Amino acid sequence: MAAIHDLLAQVQDEALRARLEQEINRLSKTKKFGLVFEGHLPECTPLYDIPVKKGAVVAKKAGAVSEMYEVSSIKDGIATCYHKVTEVMDEIPVEELVCVAEFGEPIYPYLKPIDSICNSDESDLWHSLIEADNYHALQLLEYLYAGKVDCIYIDPPYNTGARDWKYNNDYVDGADSYRHSKWLSMIQKRLRLAKKLLNPKDSVLIITIDEKEYLHLGCLLEELFPEANIQMITDVINAKGVSRINQFSRVEEYIFFIQLGDSKPALTNDSMLDFEMTGNYAQNAGDAIPWARMLRRGSNSHREHSENCFYPIFVNEEKEVIESVGYPPGKGNSRDNITTPAGCVAIWPMHANNVEGCWQLSRPKFVKAIEDGTAKLGRKNKLGQWSINYLNQGILNEISEGSVEIIGKDEKGAVILERKEDKLNSAKSVWNRKSHDASLYGSVLLSSIIGKRFSYPKSVYSEYDTIRFFVANKPNALIVDFFAGSGTTLHAINLINSEDGGHRRCIMVTNNEVSEDEAKNLLKQGYVPGDDEWEKLGIAQYVTWPRTKCSIKGIDIKGKALKGNYLVGDKPMADGFKSNVAFFKLGFLDKTSIALGRQLEKMIPILWLKAGAHGRCPQLQDGKKSMIILPENRFAILVDDKHYLEFDEKIKGYPEIQTIYIVTDSEAGYREMIAGYENRNTFQLYRDYLDNFRINTGR
Repeated sequence: MAAIHDLLAQVQDEALRARLEQEINRLSKTKKFGLVFEGHLPECTPLYDIPVKKGAVVAKKAGAVSEMYEVSSIKDGIATCYHKVTEVMDEIPVEELVCVAEFGEPIYPYLKPIDSICNSDESDLWHSLIEADNYHALQLLEYLYAGKVDCIYIDPPYNTGARDWKYNNDYVDGADSYRHSKWLSMIQKRLRLAKKLLNPKDSVLIITIDEKEYLHLGCLLEELFPEANIQMITDVINAKGVSRINQFSRVEEYIFFIQLGDSKPALTNDSMLDFEMTGNYAQNAGDAIPWARMLRRGSNSHREHSENCFYPIFVNEEKEVIESVGYPPGKGNSRDNITTPAGCVAIWPMHANNVEGCWQLSRPKFVKAIEDGTAKLGRKNKLGQWSINYLNQGILNEISEGSVEIIGKDEKGAVILERKEDKLNSAKSVWNRKSHDASLYGSVLLSSIIGKRFSYPKSVYSEYDTIRFFVANKPNALIVDFFAGSGTTLHAINLINSEDGGHRRCIMVTNNEVSEDEAKNLLKQGYVPGDDEWEKLGIAQYVTWPRTKCSIKGIDIKGKALKGNYLVGDKPMADGFKSNVAFFKLGFLDKTSIALGRQLEKMIPILWLKAGAHGRCPQLQDGKKSMIILPENRFAILVDDKHYLEFDEKIKGYPEIQTIYIVTDSEAGYREMIAGYENRNTFQLYRDYLDNFRINTGR
């Protein structure tokens, strides 16, 4: 604004200057609709693969990567550095430093194979786990799968105020006045990259969150995805409740669905709402259709509002049936004047505190419903009071339309209903499923596999249901989770595939942070990030990968067979899954030593992923070749374009090869070479790796 006022002072016309000043003041008071927050820089990234040299930007391994230095000289293993902000000089042992990537500075990624598990020779498709800072992993995934991802599911840090997440390698806690701003900056930059991955014609982004950030996140999503259909649902994940000081106990979290293009949830015969646990509905075990309660609630629910709907229902408690229906006592008359038949109790429409209410149906309509079997005696509550149930007009309409069928009556005359599979409906926007209990089917389940190594994992069935709605009709869907945590998403995808024989592929990304307590203990022992002793306790290596391997093999961390069956399909957990997964670590190459011919072996995992991750990820062993033909992986590389004719002849014998990489600097030559490959995916790889694979530059 200072610059604007300086320019304003140069306007000679006083009337014009006054008018402009008035308008500027008015505009300066206009509030932006939506979010206003600090645009913090993206997190800096430690580059453990890059050697510390003169001129390098570095940070202390045991400190915050945002505290950056520049190396002015190195002598006898000691680096003379000056602080990037304070410019204070310091001498630090090189072994205590790590190179750091600043925002806007190009970095050159590769994927280092760490481990793999192959539990299916029948399928050549492989899932992937990438240990990495997810910001740079997303930049790499943009190169690999821009516009090709069907579903992104993320469970980001909830920013509860506890020390549960880091920003620039520093824990962000409740005392940080910029806590919300930092969280929004962090998530915004990742969502912008995530949007580039999603198929704009038909895909979904799913984000779970709790009350601390759901309002901010909702505004941010409206801003980033104006073209999308956005809906938030409520999922009960802890029916017991989590106490809040001077607040209601928390039982739920929220799930945002950001649907692009033609994306929509699959129809289902499962409402996702467990009516057995709600006030307005009752459901007996095995019922597929909800029965509403006869007691009217809300407005116009007292006796004086409808005298004709205030009458007794006589229940034979020994037989547990409705014996008969009494008549309304009449306006002003006491219900005590009504005689109750022998052997029965009178059930009146009564609210709490003995307030007289009214039934949903008048006596004639209720008697007809009893005869038709569309009303029945419910169950006793904890106070010993009987409930009366009936089928509301919505269910009766579905019966008339044929989407719900009467398949018989029970021994007491109530209809037995079944929803036809070809007449499905949308799930409700509130989910109340016992299987979504994060304690029993998250923490307890995970502990039975790898022990108590991770706090607050998601219920595998919660993720199963959430993702299934959008991939049920996509057996070859590509799913990405870049806040993978304990690895529940891949576990859920394997469960979905096992149910319907699908070949959905999942890519998970997680960092390798250790817990705060473990970090303190490791530092006391003299270990720092990057040391093997430190890294093996990080979440990727200590939690995500062990859980992935064990769930696939059907064993726990000690090698013993898992006990029990999955709730879905009653599948024994000990059977594991017919699934294959490759585990990589995202690394970065020194730009001064990069040449395609020398680094091709490190590029292979990236090219393998881009080609669809078919077959086990190959590893080059024997130096430079003129061409690489990999039919089991469905891709080939022409390394030396002088051998194009020989390459082309060999490719003709492998129709299964669908992806071809050609290394050439000549655009015209590349176009000429791919002329005969119309039905295959082709990519030009420059000899200059820097131009082809650099990330972090906003390109």
